[in-house]
Amino acid sequence: MKKRVALILLIVMILSLTACGTNSNSEPAKPASNETVKEIVLKAGHSVAPTHPYHLGLEKFAQLINERTDGKIKIEIFHSAQLGNERDMIEGLQMGTIDMVVSSTGPMGGFEPKMLVVDLPFLFRDREHAYKVLDGEIGKELLSTLPSKGIVGLAFWENGFRHITNSKKPINGPEDIKGLKIRTMENQVHMDSFKELGADPTPMAWSEVFTALQQKVIDGQENPIPIIYTQKIYEVQKNLALTEHFYSPSLLLMSKSKLDSLDADTQRILADTALEVAAYERGLIKEMEDKQIDELKGFGVEVTTPDKAKLQEAVAPVYKKYESQFSKELIDKIINTK
Repeated sequence: MKKRVALILLIVMILSLTACGTNSNSEPAKPASNETVKEIVLKAGHSVAPTHPYHLGLEKFAQLINERTDGKIKIEIFHSAQLGNERDMIEGLQMGTIDMVVSSTGPMGGFEPKMLVVDLPFLFRDREHAYKVLDGEIGKELLSTLPSKGIVGLAFWENGFRHITNSKKPINGPEDIKGLKIRTMENQVHMDSFKELGADPTPMAWSEVFTALQQKVIDGQENPIPIIYTQKIYEVQKNLALTEHFYSPSLLLMSKSKLDSLDADTQRILADTALEVAAYERGLIKEMEDKQIDELKGFGVEVTTPDKAKLQEAVAPVYKKYESQFSKELIDKIINTK
């Protein structure tokens, strides 16, 4: 009898405990108070100095993205070609070893030849013309060619109008460019343009340029004012010609595989913020350009303003050469954009 009573009491205890565990009024377990959303770190690179608008624009972009994703997305920025030159970094996007890159359009010819249409000489009348084209349907059409290459173009940013420096002589017209060994990007449109001007275009990785100028391996280079200033080209080049021979857009690019791995809301935030920061980054370029030309003069640089009409006439054959690649219709559409 005693054994039966003990067994009944044991069964009652077990049933009571089970009932407590399944009581509908009991609260579910709460996560630890220090549990946080897992942070995603994106690696972003560019090839110039941390004082350049590429870097400052990326800093602004990183700040806004972190705020708008409630700290979920953090962007680490690598400047001065720490992750390789522009072409290397774009390849890194395709392989998924780099997440984001700000790059000039120059190297894009090796990935999407049609993108180089924006590098035709004297294509854009002014910045407003360029923005109208790149932020409109033509720009969207060009960006739409990239996803099939494993790359997404989030927005067109800016490098600016390009000018020529050299260590030989002041440039006042096309005749002064003849014979100069000028460093260019690995961009066939740029190289062909300088050939028409009688120069010897020499492609070279940007990381090698300052030393090559210093040792007189090359006579000059061409870049926007903020690059000439922030990279201290004025230390080895005392002649600057304000030619504006190319308008140089830049691209904020992202690895397609990385973008696809993010949720739709985060993708939208990245795209919208890239366009918003484009205006900020472009504003920095213009502001620096206006200020730094005077500062370059103070460093002993002789500044000339060649007749652009004569330069434009000299490079006219380049348009004929590339009509079949870019289509005359697209070129005319860009030129005629109001």
